[in-house]
Amino acid sequence: MPPTVTALYRYPVKGFSPEPLQRAEIPAGGTMPFDRAVAIENGPSGFDPAAPAHLPKIVFLMLMRNERLAGFQTRLDDGTGLLTVEKNGAVCISGSLDTQAGRTAIEAWIAETFADELRGAAKIVSTDGHSFSDRRAKVLHLVNLASIRDLEQRLGRPVDPLRFRPNIVIDGAEPFAEFDWLDKRLHLPDIVLAGESRTERCAATNVDPATGARDMQIPRTLMGLYGHIDFGIYILAETGGALSVGDSLSIETSAASGLPF
Repeated sequence: MPPTVTALYRYPVKGFSPEPLQRAEIPAGGTMPFDRAVAIENGPSGFDPAAPAHLPKIVFLMLMRNERLAGFQTRLDDGTGLLTVEKNGAVCISGSLDTQAGRTAIEAWIAETFADELRGAAKIVSTDGHSFSDRRAKVLHLVNLASIRDLEQRLGRPVDPLRFRPNIVIDGAEPFAEFDWLDKRLHLPDIVLAGESRTERCAATNVDPATGARDMQIPRTLMGLYGHIDFGIYILAETGGALSVGDSLSIETSAASGLPF
């Protein structure tokens, strides 16, 4: 059986929870729609919505330092801009990011909830088409469940794939086969992707994505077990098209040359 897409995710608010998807339209050279579309400034960042540019994650609330973010679940309605934040099934705050009143209400909740972690006013920042990814390039992140299982077997404990904040989860490949897909094309039914680079892991992976507890030492563990701190790969959308759960993928045996991104 060929490798198959088993799950798709986006992360509408940087640092907060994933949203599972069944299908996503990916533009050429783009990422998941509304992935990291919103960020929360941790003090003035200098972000200019009229001229959006990549900024280091340290200027925003982020999972690596603000692990309590994992304890909340967020949902973003693409059509209305309605952002809902829940904890243990109860709504904490809800408001439209398309209105000043909605943004003000959510900013006030963040200011109160994360008061001890903020270096300045909590401010929602966003602009059409911009992604507050840790990477300058617009990429998708792929995680291989066989690699997860290899890590679990060596550790002797479960490892939630969401620790690695994937956009695409696949199964049916050999453990760490994804590292061999760099500079190769990944053909799916409606889109062509290309392996770009291995993903170097940071301390955000130490945080349990369900509870917010720092209960593992993932980078240190990867280094001890494998001699590096890489897990998952970044991939580029060479063409536009749809990604769906259940899609199978085939890997070109020759290198992908002349990628435009």
